[in-house]
Amino acid sequence: MQTDDADAPAGFELGLAYPDEKALDAAIEALVADQVASRIAGHDATLWGPDAEEESGKRLGWTDLHVTSVPLVAQVTELRDELRAAGLDRVVLCGMGGSSLAPEVICATNGVPLTVLDSSDPDMVREAVDEDLGSTVVVVSSKSGGTVETDSQRRAYEHAFEVAGIDPATRIVVVTDPGSPLDAEASAKGYRVFHADPEVGGRYSALTAFGLVPSGLAGADIKALLEQADEIAEDVAADDATNPALVLGALLGVANAAGADKMVLADAGSVNVGFGDWAEQLVAESTGKQGKGILPVVVSGPGAPNADPSTPDEVVGMIGPMSDDHPQAVSGYGFAVDAPLGALFLLWEYATAIAGRLIGINPFDQPDVESAKQAARDMLEGSADAPVAAFTDGGVTVYDYSGWLPEDTTTVRDAVASLLDELDPERGYVAVQAYLDRFGETTLAESRDVLASRTGRPTTFGWGPRFLHSTGQYHKGGPGTGVYLQVTGEPDQDLEVPGRPFTFGEFLLAQAVGDAGVLTDRGRPVLRLHLDRSDAARATLREALE
Repeated sequence: MQTDDADAPAGFELGLAYPDEKALDAAIEALVADQVASRIAGHDATLWGPDAEEESGKRLGWTDLHVTSVPLVAQVTELRDELRAAGLDRVVLCGMGGSSLAPEVICATNGVPLTVLDSSDPDMVREAVDEDLGSTVVVVSSKSGGTVETDSQRRAYEHAFEVAGIDPATRIVVVTDPGSPLDAEASAKGYRVFHADPEVGGRYSALTAFGLVPSGLAGADIKALLEQADEIAEDVAADDATNPALVLGALLGVANAAGADKMVLADAGSVNVGFGDWAEQLVAESTGKQGKGILPVVVSGPGAPNADPSTPDEVVGMIGPMSDDHPQAVSGYGFAVDAPLGALFLLWEYATAIAGRLIGINPFDQPDVESAKQAARDMLEGSADAPVAAFTDGGVTVYDYSGWLPEDTTTVRDAVASLLDELDPERGYVAVQAYLDRFGETTLAESRDVLASRTGRPTTFGWGPRFLHSTGQYHKGGPGTGVYLQVTGEPDQDLEVPGRPFTFGEFLLAQAVGDAGVLTDRGRPVLRLHLDRSDAARATLREALE
């Protein structure tokens, strides 16, 4: 099936592959008959069942953003011009999850620089804060202000500005929900404040102030982004069998029911740079709960491991123009989609909500995210036991959280092999979680391809702590089929969090240990490899993975 609607934005294409036409047609027909698309557009909170009604009733504002966000364009443009006239042309975004991933994709796609600080790693924070402070404006994005990572980053910048003799009120811009604690604090300090739509959750917030303010200040064309979404809005809200969001959502739901519960996202020549990372957090956090869900597997391109060859439990998705050269999915389920970025955001938001209805979950809550946050707080407060190391080898200290590691294990190589031995060869996946400086440890992401080739199983890679606000929900709430490799390390130099009784390094380690504890409590095997600062430790890690 291929959808190429003449009324959709220029450049829009959607192609599908599926082994069971009858099942897909039946799902689409049922969605049309139940008027699911128009009811989503109309903010019908009953679509996902009575248990989801309270949450979904206050989380459907994203369907109108192509209209309601238009006034932001002039406001952001005016502020951008004012800041640039004052010599402030470096934009740093402090935010987590959807608050940071959407602007990162928007700015990369527009070819404009944006520094995204979505980490608690002290080396990464220090590097961001120290660089060109004199020309820097900082956007602090948080719905409530209670996100500890973002609050800590804000404090670091406030301190740096004050030390440099710069009034933070001239440099800090806040995006938050109206009436939030952060709104009150920022207003009292004289910061510029933009209000986001409180009826939009973080991962659906690409076209709210969370996505538009930092992107617009950095120089992205946010007016065009909203126009692109507006062009497809009528199509994705239509109760029609050609509605591309209905079709894509139905494919994902039918494939999930048939056992293809992982979704490869490969960049197939898309102009939308890094789109897979944004879609990953949308789909994983929205669907991964109650032991169900869709696990996105972001790969570099069509020829990467897990895309070609794929596994029987994967839907293979290409983000980019149609091509006869795209790999064929072993499961028979696949898609290719290409669209302007604003249209792509809205398409995937609808499709994810629709897939959630078919899977039988609430796509707007994140019940398992708070558990990791609480575990991190317990570690910082000293109310949780510190983990005990199993052994040290080649500059790497090894931690086994639940006693699954064989007692005679003495090398990192054997520890990694033992973790992979825990992998279900039919349904399992590997998750690599790197709590390190993603500015400085860029080659570590290559471990995804290495382990995918080694195991032949779907393998994901996430930078901590930002993945905790996206795929972290799936890890704990989705099917219990994963094995988890944490990589932590000693920073070059720790960094105080101003006004807090902990450092960035202590907080980052608490996040890793806390999440590992929650995963362990859910019966998930976790192996943590803690690197010292030496090159030898990184060599030991590479050899163990390969």
